[in-house]
Amino acid sequence: MTYVDLHRQVSLDIETEIQTAIAGLVPASGTGTNKSAAKSAVTKLLRHQKLRHPLSVLPMLVHGIETGNPAPAVPLAALHVLWWTSACYLDDLADAHEPQAAPQTAPHPAPTPAPPPPSTIDRNEALLASVLSGTVLPLRIVRSLPVPASVHGLLTAEIATGWAVGIEGQLTDIATDPSRATPQSVITGYRGKSGGPYSMITAMAAILAGADASRVGHWREFGYVFGILWQIFNDQEDILSGRNEDLLNGTATYLLTCALEDSPDRAARERVLALCTAARNSGAARAELARILLSPAVLHRYRTDLEAFRADAHRILGVLGGDDRYLAVLRHLVDHAAAMLLRPAPDRQSVPEPVPARTALVQPA
Repeated sequence: MTYVDLHRQVSLDIETEIQTAIAGLVPASGTGTNKSAAKSAVTKLLRHQKLRHPLSVLPMLVHGIETGNPAPAVPLAALHVLWWTSACYLDDLADAHEPQAAPQTAPHPAPTPAPPPPSTIDRNEALLASVLSGTVLPLRIVRSLPVPASVHGLLTAEIATGWAVGIEGQLTDIATDPSRATPQSVITGYRGKSGGPYSMITAMAAILAGADASRVGHWREFGYVFGILWQIFNDQEDILSGRNEDLLNGTATYLLTCALEDSPDRAARERVLALCTAARNSGAARAELARILLSPAVLHRYRTDLEAFRADAHRILGVLGGDDRYLAVLRHLVDHAAAMLLRPAPDRQSVPEPVPARTALVQPA
């Protein structure tokens, strides 16, 4: 079984949990109607901001490893979808992307019936809906869990920490000047903006499963490492898809810092930085920079470091142990996230211009 197989089995349960949370979003009106602008906005945001990968099963895998039963973590899977829907939309705004219809693709690689076309949603409506999706609904889901008040408190604290760490990483990413970025500084940012949210959900699942503080700490660290892997996975997908949003935004990605560090001399480094600046407005500069980033030497460094993060994730899982059925699925997911997707580019290879589609920041759902 893979994580996609598990998602096939539980996707309807997760969707039901999401719809239940939305249905209770605001008190029933005195008019006898169920119409609600807030409910409508959140529903449209969920359709607009489709998440490409079914990572909503991650808390279920953690719970399954801890207890042998993933089902009690379905509410956390719903929470995961809602949180990332909000975070991905806010990430689009931070990157100055106008709201666009998300690509209507099934979670890779599982074929599913095509969802209905996304409802039109403007920036203001989506922004307000993202507040509800990322904060109010997750808190309500936590409050609805049949657990002691002390557990409610621990889970709520994880949501607050996940937001704080994730935003810290995102702000660091926005403010980072590529000329001052290093591989370590970028990984620190990845650990926050992507690792923080995954750390939040893995720790929450462990807490819900009744794990002791030591195991919760290990799961929290696993989430950080997994978030780094998944951000690198997203970086690779951005290039392979032809969107090249990182090049358009001048983002200091881990791949870019590898290229800067491996530059043979100062002139070569300055050339990379100049192309990084020009790539915001020049297709030719983007193509030339992509050729440098996909050089064999840079990709060798990239692959070596990627393998190190993969090994660290597997090491943590080895320390944790647990139910072998779900542990095997999570190990498979780690290997999927750590796949080396990029290949060396032929000299002067042109890079496709970006298409108007947005990959969700990692999760994805």
